Amino acid sequence: MSTDKSVESKSLDPAVRQMIAKAGGKGISTVWDRYEAMTPQCGFGDSGLCCRNCLQGPCRINPFGDEPKKGICGSSADVMVARWLDRAIAAGTAAHSGHAKHLAHTMMKMAKGKAPDYSIKDAAKLKSVAKRVGVSVEGRGDMEIAKDLAAAALADFAEKDTPVLWAATVVTEGRVKALSAIGAVPKGIDHEVSEIMHRTLYGVDADAVNLLLAGIRCGVADLAGCYMGTDLADILFGTPTPVVTKANMGTLKADMVNIAAHGHNPVLSEMIVAVADSMKKEAEAAGAKGINVVGICCTGNELLERHGIPSCTHSVSQEMALLTGALDAIVVDYQCIMPSLVNVAECMGSKIITTMDICKITGADHIEFTEETAAAKAKEAIRTAIEVFKKRKGRPVDIPDVQNNVVAGFSTESIVAALAKVDAKDPFKPLVDNIKNGNIRGVCLFAGCNNVKVQQDRNFKIMAEKLLKENVLVVATGCGAGALMRHGFMDPANVPALCGDGLKAVLTAIGEANGLGGPLPPVLHLGSCVDNSRAVAIVVALANYLGVDTDKLPVVASAAEAVSEKAVSIGVYAVAAGLPTHVGVMLPVLGSPAVTEILTDKVKGLTGGYFIVDLDPESSADKLLAAIDERRKGLGL
Repeated sequence: MSTDKSVESKSLDPAVRQMIAKAGGKGISTVWDRYEAMTPQCGFGDSGLCCRNCLQGPCRINPFGDEPKKGICGSSADVMVARWLDRAIAAGTAAHSGHAKHLAHTMMKMAKGKAPDYSIKDAAKLKSVAKRVGVSVEGRGDMEIAKDLAAAALADFAEKDTPVLWAATVVTEGRVKALSAIGAVPKGIDHEVSEIMHRTLYGVDADAVNLLLAGIRCGVADLAGCYMGTDLADILFGTPTPVVTKANMGTLKADMVNIAAHGHNPVLSEMIVAVADSMKKEAEAAGAKGINVVGICCTGNELLERHGIPSCTHSVSQEMALLTGALDAIVVDYQCIMPSLVNVAECMGSKIITTMDICKITGADHIEFTEETAAAKAKEAIRTAIEVFKKRKGRPVDIPDVQNNVVAGFSTESIVAALAKVDAKDPFKPLVDNIKNGNIRGVCLFAGCNNVKVQQDRNFKIMAEKLLKENVLVVATGCGAGALMRHGFMDPANVPALCGDGLKAVLTAIGEANGLGGPLPPVLHLGSCVDNSRAVAIVVALANYLGVDTDKLPVVASAAEAVSEKAVSIGVYAVAAGLPTHVGVMLPVLGSPAVTEILTDKVKGLTGGYFIVDLDPESSADKLLAAIDERRKGLGL
């Protein structure tokens, strides 16, 4: 059983700590146990000097300069590391764009009348996105526009002569020119992923610089996939506006059927929420007071920002929700789902329900989800959870008494609307004026995951505390947002304690202008990991307002506890957008000093952005502040 000290070293979240201790007492293996069993980890792999790209390997290069200095095929350390990085970017791009493609197919089916359970929730955004990408809207019905918009989205995946619309139309003109100059404008989203897999094959691209330029282009394709995912989700499910809700495991209810939606794609989770109320009587007949839907990871963020559905937990602590004994089922779609959930669910008498053909897990129940039968399949999943509740009814549960107040739902549109209450004629003027006068020193986006190598939430919490005190406006997405919401950073009541005087004044003025009777929360929740596009949209709008490119703005990004290859691809497109971008865990690139130098220094001359790799959150925050101040000086501020 874990000691109190060892439990504390694993997570800052008191609810998670309680469940880690419970797991130790029951002898249930968790992600932290499996990490400890895996240490010490391979030093070759940790530095990027291990290659398995052909059947002659695996090859290992000595990081200290002794033999072997090349792989069996003759590839150098630089090539080996660059190939790994490219493949990580491609995987992240495939994941985000696969999410977007799924939404495009859903929109097409809806427009053709084949998915009757879906509808257009934001017709205004449908028209604005259509206009942006060149789809005609005048005199046309919504379904006709939606059909053409879905077709335009799907056309962005294949190689074509015209630019990828969701890349070329969402950045500044200056950024298009800068990326064109280095050959980093994608020809097609799927094309870029496929080309990375080709060029990193045995016996193809063996020039590290050429490989990394292709990686930047694939990263820009990832931006297109993320932006498309946000656009289409807003159209189909509604553009978020501010909502008040809760976070952490205290959102589970012992006397209700508890269902967690987990994964990333709202096509499924939206339907779970849509039909849950209609099944209340079935839950009551089983002895429950009703159905309680909560979120885990980015599907949780999607539901939170649109409906105020509480987020139960995030990322590395997903197993902990099951250990409460109160969670009857986790319904998953894809991405960031630990296969170990099945083992923990079996121990706790719960169910894991997979729904997508690309994401099946041995031992899980599978209910194949289709848009054509969406509501019926969602009800089938909920009925499975009701049957589990019948078996656990009356048994003691162990729900941590931990909840945090959360104000979320800050889409680009809702932020502009909030600013318009301060200055209706010129909404961006109050924001820009406060950047100029120093009330807002700069802006930082927190994104990414939790990493088991880091005490959960530590990097996010320490860095956010320091940046907020230094009057940096902080926005957050994904499980980074989850980390901050579970420590009170999205509760307006904490503004006086967390924020510097300048930022406090700005958040209070905007909040009061919008009738909140107080400030906006210290950190603005922008949504799921694909919703990093909302941050890009805000940055581009600011750049256009000031008449500069995005690489000139006092804006930075951080994946403070990155895990997924999706975090790598997001980081690459942040650098491609010209942003200093921090990573708080070590990337496996140190085996190549040349690649490391390119990522942290030389790429700055190409895009204006660069990576900051620093594992210490205090010095990381200092480096981001220095980058912000450098940008302010460049603007004469």
